[in-house]
Order: sequence, then C-alpha cells, then structure tokens
Amino acid sequence: MTAAAALEPLRFGPVRVYLGAKSGKYPDGNQVIVQGTDTRVAFDTPLVAQHIGTDLQDADLIVLGHVHEDHMVALGRLSHVPVQVHHADLAAAQSWDGLGRHYGYAPAVLAQVRELIERDFSYQPRPDATGYADGALWDLGGGVRVRAHHLPGHTAGHCALVEESSGVAFIGDIDLTGFGPYYGDATSDLTQFQHSLQRVKDLDAQVWVTSHHRGALTDRAAFLQALAQFSAKIDERSERLLGWLRERPHTLDEMAQRRLLYPPGADLPFVDSAERRSIGLHLAQLQQAGAVRARGDGAYEAVA
Repeated sequence: MTAAAALEPLRFGPVRVYLGAKSGKYPDGNQVIVQGTDTRVAFDTPLVAQHIGTDLQDADLIVLGHVHEDHMVALGRLSHVPVQVHHADLAAAQSWDGLGRHYGYAPAVLAQVRELIERDFSYQPRPDATGYADGALWDLGGGVRVRAHHLPGHTAGHCALVEESSGVAFIGDIDLTGFGPYYGDATSDLTQFQHSLQRVKDLDAQVWVTSHHRGALTDRAAFLQALAQFSAKIDERSERLLGWLRERPHTLDEMAQRRLLYPPGADLPFVDSAERRSIGLHLAQLQQAGAVRARGDGAYEAVA
C-alpha cells in the first residue's frame, strides 16, 4: 500500500483506521483515531502516522496500547498532544532509560537499538506521559467511549482499547500475524500472554483491529480462526525445543543460535537477546511440566 492510499481510512462509526504499508506489517503499523463530539483520541502512532495530516495533528489525546518503538513514531512531532499509557509501561514511554529496562538488552545491544530507532522510528521519549489502569474509561462525548482492557504478555502493560458504541477493539500486538506472539523483552511474560490470548475472545466487539499485518477483521469466526492459528505458534515452538533436546542436550546459547523465533540470517541487533529471552520462558514452562530438566553443566535435556 502506498502512503497516498493509506490516507483514506476505513470507517466504523466514530472510528477511523489508517492502514500502514501491507496492512501495517512491521515495521509499519495501523493508526486508529476515534472521534467523539468533544474529544478526538489516537491509538498509538506507527510509521503511517507520518502520512496523516490534521486528522492526527488535531488529536486531543494519544493513548498507547503498549510501548515499543514502532508505536511511538509521531510522539515527538505531536509534543503538544498529551500521552497516556498503562502504568506498567509508563516508564518505558517517559525516558530512554525506562525503555532500555523495558527491552532488557545488554548495554552494547541497547546502544545499537537506540541508534536504529532514532533513525528509523523518529524515537523521542515523552517524560510528560501519564498512566492509566485496567478498565480506564475515556468519554469522548456523544456516546463515544473508549475502555482499556489489560492484556499483558507482549509487554507488562499491553492493553486492548475498545470503542464501546461501535464495538471496535484495537487489540494491538495480539496481531494475528504468521510470525506468532512476541515475548522477547524483559517485561514480556509467556504465561500472561497465553492467558491474554484466551481473554481477548471475551471482548465485546464486532471489529478487531490489529497493530500489524491483519488490519481490520469484521467476522468473528475469521477472528477466532486467526487467533487460534496465532496462539498455536506457542505450542509449535515448545515442540521444536523439545525436538532439539531429544536430539541431544543443548545450552541456552546453542538453542538461541538455532533460532526459535527468527529465520537464520536475521541481523537486527536485538535478535539474539529476544531469542534467549523467549527460549528461557519456554524452558521454564517445560521444566515446570516435567518435560525438560537442567543439567549441572549448564545444558538442558529432555526428560524421557
């Protein structure tokens, strides 16, 4: 999709959805704007925000569903617009130090990541950002209401944002992509993500808008099918890990080098860190289930 094409939004009552390139495929994303009689709210600001004019520029508030570099692109340009984010992600929005702790990468990797996101995502922190809690409600006027539903796992503060009068749910990085769930950062949690994947089904919605790639789904059966395929990636990854360990014992470094999430040759600076974090979360679950044990030499092996 070209930038020009992205300027014509999908419309669902008071909700406008500007699709990014390839329906918001990373590194782009999808921009949601909700218009009440009194207040205009934007959800996140992905790369496509660079091609949206006054509809975004004149927003009264930006509500972040969670904090990552690809959701913060226009926060510097829109410094006149207040920003709110769930309390658990707030420090990551307010400062680079907070975002660095959020990622949890080694200092050398963080230095590379900061250079990358300042260049490619126009990253600027927002020290003035304020926090909201699960269940927060924004009354935009004219019966238009937005409610936050805390669905952690991707990040500690990840939320779905639902416009209640139209039943449009912005489900963020429960993004239903072929890549599958991402839980590779310090504040990610695999078990919480699995719970959130169950809870997202219970949102009172007729339209489900993802941050990336899928765009807007308007059929519940299609949404549930896409969600099931997305969720299945977690079990597929656990089975792959078990397959490796049935071949022979592996250290965490060896498993990270084999790549559970990313294809061989992926060279983004955070890939090794994300692999180690994600594999570690799977190993913890597999150990708790009695399927894997740690050996004294630092390797892991499958339990026969």
